[in-house]
Formats: sequence, structure tokens, C-alpha cells
Amino acid sequence: MNKFVILMLSLCILGCSDTKTQKTPPFEKYYTTIDSLMQYSFDKGIYNGNILVTRNDSLVYQKFFGYTDGSGQTKLTKNSIFNIGSIGKEFNAVSIMMLVEKGDLQLDDKLSQFDLGLPDWSEKVTIKHLLNYVSGIPQIDYDHVENEKDILEDLQLLPNLMFEPGTNYNYNNNSIFLQKRIIESVTKKTYQEFVTENVISPLQMKNVVFDPALDYPNKVRCFDVHKINCEEVSTSKDRLWVSIDDLNKWITALHNNKLISKASLKLLLQNQYFKNKEGSLGSFHDSFALHLHGGQSWQFEAAFMSELDTDLNIILMSNNKNKSFEIIQSVHNIMNDKAFTLPKKSIYRQIRETCLANIDKGIKQYHALKESDYDIYSFDNPNELNSLGKDLLSEKKIEESIKIFLLAASEFPENANLYNSLGEAYYTNEQYDLALSNYEKSLELNPKNTKAEEMIKKINNLKER
Repeated sequence: MNKFVILMLSLCILGCSDTKTQKTPPFEKYYTTIDSLMQYSFDKGIYNGNILVTRNDSLVYQKFFGYTDGSGQTKLTKNSIFNIGSIGKEFNAVSIMMLVEKGDLQLDDKLSQFDLGLPDWSEKVTIKHLLNYVSGIPQIDYDHVENEKDILEDLQLLPNLMFEPGTNYNYNNNSIFLQKRIIESVTKKTYQEFVTENVISPLQMKNVVFDPALDYPNKVRCFDVHKINCEEVSTSKDRLWVSIDDLNKWITALHNNKLISKASLKLLLQNQYFKNKEGSLGSFHDSFALHLHGGQSWQFEAAFMSELDTDLNIILMSNNKNKSFEIIQSVHNIMNDKAFTLPKKSIYRQIRETCLANIDKGIKQYHALKESDYDIYSFDNPNELNSLGKDLLSEKKIEESIKIFLLAASEFPENANLYNSLGEAYYTNEQYDLALSNYEKSLELNPKNTKAEEMIKKINNLKER
């Protein structure tokens, strides 16, 4: 029996032992099991970052694993501040609702009311559309903008929306940019000033900052699997960096209605147009009992999972993006006395750089690692190859993405989502017949795949012209 199996069995015994036989403090069993999971994850190179677990305002578990950057010279501490990616977007959504509750804004207010110099389509787009990502406004054109001035100018020159507001869903950062400009227009303050005065100071968040310089105290750097630090270049401002304790303050205040009402919280948690899409605060389950949100930026990764009815908060913040979302699910299972799984290294991240440089060598590396280290890497997760393919597609390496999606489909031939992705890559490459056959295969495997249905109609219309 190898060491991996032995550790898995010992962790399961720890995690599944009968609580009635415990004569220890209430959280000690959970502490021990979580600690074993986290130490394993760190030792295997799967996790570098901070973790905090609380229940009913009591500390269950808190530790700091790894280093502040790829050099491995300085250890993380309680005060280390991380970029939290999309979780930071909660602050603008909640700020909007604070202004709505004060009567300074209404959800049906139109973009045209805020003197942003936008075209006529701004008469149709409301704040409610922005909060739910259904405005029809496209994603920021990152290939052609360098700063926020460029972002606004691009919007001012945008001739048409992608679709009529409220009829479709498109997650994009232009919606976030416009929410912040609305807050500034109404309050006559910068977005950062408003959030500082109305959120950060009242909650006594001490280790939090917007857009810190590289030498800012307690700021960590993110790094990749090769321990190379990220450049961290951004076209937009107001990126929020925060310590794990301060993020816990935010989550706790939000769920206990210290910032906005319960009704406003529910409105932000639930997408008001599409039930199966995320709202402004991530996602929720079971009648608002469970709130989940994650954020990624460069190689930063942050995630939290909160049970509103039991006041349980689980927060992970990493500067070496890898398996935070899998680990947090395992910690949640531990806290609910359920079986859990041990994370594996990301095969996507391991072969990404090779694939970017030479796709054939990258695929050879994939097969070699599968042969030698199957138990170490996440070969059983189709999302790994799917994410790599989408990454290559976003880098405009279309032929390379097609090869990865073909590999993925051969590895997981019953996975509808992979054929959907392959169809997207072929469509981007103007190989419409191949795109059509893959969308049809995806729809065959998943008859509820509305995206595939839409693309099949779109391609057939193109062929009829």
C-alpha cells in the first residue's frame, strides 16, 4: 500500500470518526482533520496560501502555508494581503444597494442618467441589468485598452449592444466598471473613498488596500508552477487587496445585515433574470443557506463558502493558483462530518507553458506524466483540459486549442461540455462543418444544452446564405 493511500485512509478516519466518542473541545476533531488535509496539500505543492475557518464567530482553524512570492524566502503571515479577484466585485454591488436603500439610486435608473457620454443604447440599460450581467454590453477589449480612460472611450464609441438588455447573460468587467462610475456620479466621491468611508472604516478592516505598489507592507506576489512571479499589470483601477481576517469581517457583516438588508442581500445573491446564472455575489444554494464565491486574478485565487444558517465561514486565499476550490469543498465536507477527497496537482497548470511554446511537446508531456504520475495529477477531471483549451483560445492560439479539445474529447468521450468547447474552437477558426458536428454531438449528450442549440441555428443560418 503506497503512502498516498495510507494518508487518504488516515484522513478519512479522522474526518469520519463518531462525534459521540469525542471528549475533546468541540472543534478539535475538525482542526486535526483540516490540518492534515492542508499540510498534505502544501507538502504536495498543491496549495500555497492562507486559510481561515470560523463558526458562530469562534475560530475553528487558521494557518498560513508557504511563501509571499516565488523566491520562497519570506513566509506568509496573518497580515499578508492578497488580490481577491472577482470577490472584490461584491464591494461595488453592495455599495450600489447601500445607495438604493438610502434612496439615492433606483435599480431601474438608466445609464443615460449619469453623464457618461454613452450612445443611445444607454437609454435601455439599467442598473439592474448591470448587476445581473444582462446589459448586452460586451467584455472590455483588453487587446486595445491600456487604462480606464480607454475603457470609457471604447464604451462611448460602442455602436450597438450585443443583445437587448435582459434577454441574455454575459459576464463582463465593463458592467463592473460602469457600476463604479455610477457610484462616483451619485456620491461625488471616488469609488475608493466611498468604500473606505462606508465599508472599510466601519468594519475596522485594517489590512486592506486598493491597487498597492509592489513594496506595499504585507503585500504578497503571485507566482506560477515554475515559481516565477507574475507581472501583475492591469488596465483597470480599484483592485482590492485584503487579509484573510478582514475578508472574514466583510463576509460576516454582509450575512448579518450590517451593510445592507436581508432583502437586498437576496436580490444580489440571486440572478434576477436567469436562475442558473450567478448574481453579483457569486452563487447560492438551498434557499440562501449556502453562499459561495471565488475570484482569480493572474495567479491569485480566493474562495469562500459560507453557511448562513449555521454561521460557518471557510475562506482560502492563495498566491499560487491551483486547487483552492477543490480544497474548500473538502473542508466544507469535513465541517459537516462527510467524506472528502484529497486534491491532486493541476495537470493544466503543469503543462500550460509547454503547450504555449509547442503544443505537440505539451501533449507528449501530458501523456508522459499520465504514465508516471497518474496519482499525483488531476487526470480524472475533464475541466483541467477544458480550461487549458479555453486558455489557449483566449490567447488566440486557435489551432493549439483545437488539439487540446480533441485530446480532451478522446479522454472523456461522454462529456458534452468538451464537444461544446471543441465546437467553439472550430467556429472561431471558421471551420463551420466541424463546429456544427461537435455542437450536435454536445446536444446529443446533453439535450438541455441551450448554447449548443443556439450555435447550431447560427451555423445553419450562415450556411444558407
